[in-house]
Amino acid sequence: MTKNLTIGGPAGLIFAFAVPLVAGNVFQQMYLLVDTLIVGRFLGVSALAAVGCCGGLMFLMVGFVLGFTNGLSIYTGQQFGAGNLEGVRKSAAACLAISAVMAVILTVVGIIAAKPMLVFMQTPPDVLDMSYSFISIIYGGIAVTIIFNMMMNFIRALGDSKTPLYFLVFSTVANILLEILFIPVMGWGIAGAAIATVICQMISAGLCFLYIVKKMPLLRIGRADWHLSWHFIWQHLQIGLPMGFQSSIIAIGAIILQISLNNLGEVAIAAYSAAQKIDMIAVMPMMSFGMAMAAYTAQNYGAKKIARIDKGVTKCMLMSGGFAIFIGFILITFGPVMLEQFVGSEEVQVIEYGHLYLIVNGISYVILSLLFIYRFTLQGLGQSIVPTIAGVMELLMRGLVAVFLVNMWGYIGACLANPLAWIGSCLPLAVMYYYTRRNLHRAYD
Repeated sequence: MTKNLTIGGPAGLIFAFAVPLVAGNVFQQMYLLVDTLIVGRFLGVSALAAVGCCGGLMFLMVGFVLGFTNGLSIYTGQQFGAGNLEGVRKSAAACLAISAVMAVILTVVGIIAAKPMLVFMQTPPDVLDMSYSFISIIYGGIAVTIIFNMMMNFIRALGDSKTPLYFLVFSTVANILLEILFIPVMGWGIAGAAIATVICQMISAGLCFLYIVKKMPLLRIGRADWHLSWHFIWQHLQIGLPMGFQSSIIAIGAIILQISLNNLGEVAIAAYSAAQKIDMIAVMPMMSFGMAMAAYTAQNYGAKKIARIDKGVTKCMLMSGGFAIFIGFILITFGPVMLEQFVGSEEVQVIEYGHLYLIVNGISYVILSLLFIYRFTLQGLGQSIVPTIAGVMELLMRGLVAVFLVNMWGYIGACLANPLAWIGSCLPLAVMYYYTRRNLHRAYD
């Protein structure tokens, strides 16, 4: 089912598109949350720290895949908004061809680089082998992650955000069941969590492919659609690559921070890891509003309806900003109760450290909500350079925190990394959005 986002009230369209994205993105993060819960409860704090040490490396690879596949589909959405149905099919063919090549490259690079990167990050020796066992399996299945996310982004580009939710729900529920089977029942340890994730994504990717073949005729690619020029492929890459690299640049900052965090000891690593999983779930609705703006903007830009984009941005700021205030209050108030579910009430210091992280981040969520809206709106317009510059700003801010604040203030310095990175990234995005908005009105009004 497709949805035309160029007609109707902007607020209602964005909200209706964002709600399934919120649920879908939460479910997509649930496998990390479930990993942490089951690993922490059944395998102990050391295993939890091992998963935490992989956080930056997972973000480096998976974040690139999410940004890259989303970027490729932006062009598909623009073609749909312009009413170019042949362009939609050819765009889908280009996306699949590019994704296949990228899957091979990332799998080879990931498996070769995983162990050296963990050593470079000064992963504690007592958790190094467990960390490598986990991340090598995740990297080995990265092709499945690319395929799954590419197909879901096709569906979203055509205005349908509900169907991908169903596949994510299935994947998450199946992942929970398999982890319970693999870890406490079969005793596969930390590797069982990673294996469960890859298997579930593989099944979901297959189901997603069958749905597209049977239910979405606009995406049925014919032989002629595979006749692709290098120029046409480049039109996709010039959006997809910067969006992927932007996520990776941010991840590099997280890795630098993780190195400093690893030197603070097992308790700090475990607390940061557990709190980070809660934080990732909390920010998903704000990210989802941003993703809704990318699809909304791409279609309306293709239809040359610039005034509708302005209205959409304003409405989205109100909705996402209101949620940011609400969820920040929830985490600050109930953070300790949430953290107890990961490590047990007896781990008092881990809970205190984790709550500090949630407080510092929770009071800064409004900035993050604006960041997502500016970033994804620019990406929907096909802008890629400034969002990448914003990613570099996040890298620089996290690097400065790792080098200076963690050394001076310890764990509280690490907790300040996200808010400072958000401020550094939001400023150039806001400036570029309003500059681009002015130029578009001059061109089309």
